[in-house]
Amino acid sequence: MLATPLAAQSPGPLKIEITDGVIEPLPFAVPTFVARNDAANDLAQDITRVISADLTNTGLFREIPQDAHIARIGSFDAPIQFSDWKAINAQALITGSVLAEPDGRIVVQFRLYDVFSEAPLGEGLQFVGTADGWRRMAHKVADAAYSRITGEGPYFDSRVVFVSEQGPKDARQKRLAVMDYDGANVTYLTSSDSIVLAPRFSPDGSRIIYTGYESGFPKVTVINVATLEKQTVGGVDQNMSFAPRFSPDSSKVVYSAEVAGNTDLYQLDLNTGAQTRLTTAPSIETAPSYSPDGSRLVFESDRSGAPQLYVMPASGGEGSRISFGEGRYGTPVWSPEDDYIAFTKQNAGRFHIGVMRTDGSEERLLTGAFLDEGPTWAPNGRVVMFTRETSGAQGAPALYTVDITGRNLQRAATPAAASDPAWGPLLR
Repeated sequence: MLATPLAAQSPGPLKIEITDGVIEPLPFAVPTFVARNDAANDLAQDITRVISADLTNTGLFREIPQDAHIARIGSFDAPIQFSDWKAINAQALITGSVLAEPDGRIVVQFRLYDVFSEAPLGEGLQFVGTADGWRRMAHKVADAAYSRITGEGPYFDSRVVFVSEQGPKDARQKRLAVMDYDGANVTYLTSSDSIVLAPRFSPDGSRIIYTGYESGFPKVTVINVATLEKQTVGGVDQNMSFAPRFSPDSSKVVYSAEVAGNTDLYQLDLNTGAQTRLTTAPSIETAPSYSPDGSRLVFESDRSGAPQLYVMPASGGEGSRISFGEGRYGTPVWSPEDDYIAFTKQNAGRFHIGVMRTDGSEERLLTGAFLDEGPTWAPNGRVVMFTRETSGAQGAPALYTVDITGRNLQRAATPAAASDPAWGPLLR
């Protein structure tokens, strides 16, 4: 997909300041993109719909319905009548066009305007790609608008790997699946012949590492997303290996392994095959996660008598405990922005998804339910996805998202029960 700037435009003052307090959603208008030929009619409507959904679902934006619009955009290059958009209290305006080429390519153009200052916000962009990539183009338009208004990094043009589950609660069949961040374009990577757990993307999104039971024991397995080729990694002396993650540069894998009855953290160099034992405690060490620069690890350990969170150098050594609240802590994940660690907390019969600073300060619980677990970060570090399971014989897991301020809890769309999500990087 090729992106090129249109005519240079001056930045405007429109801005959402995201804080922990109540945020009034910013009203925006996105008229249906102009179809530059008949073949683009349906695409123009579909692209507009996805852009609107992306922005609205953040909880930071409120779309003004098209039937409330006074102006009609008949040409992408026509002057904007800002008074018509001020009259309906639109603060941001997104306009665009779609052209369907005879060779199957489509061309999408867009501009973003600050209505009250009557000025463009950033430069216009043009995306060129294939017709089957129209959703990605829509996500890229929404990403650009979101980033320019909020100042935050984009995250709509990304994918999520998860465990798709079917069947009764006591005999669920599980297989790896990948979907767009909004639940579209689901594809399955494995069959349901054996259990799969804890999938994680490589930093470039080309591979997924997970815990697989093909051998009868949990083993760390890597699968190529494009070819579906699998490879088991880890030492042969390990009865069980699980909870794997790639290092930020993809050269290493850190995971838990059980050797001679003791569970510790290990690191495997994928280039040389060299394996390093990182912990030697008699306790259970698991759920490791690298810091963005690869220099440190956060992990879960019960060395204090109950599961808590610890941070240590990625090369191993003594860990420093960072969780000190009431309850049990687990499944820590370092934010891609290096500012927070997300975690699961169990306390007083309820499960929570929470975040804390990397030194353990400013702990904040974002959710609370019968069973919430396994957080994963959006690429911009602003949104967390996790698994929520309902109680009872008919209880089933589903994926949810929540902002790190604790606002905007939403269920993610999946075709069946789902668990163990892991957000991938922005697509390229």
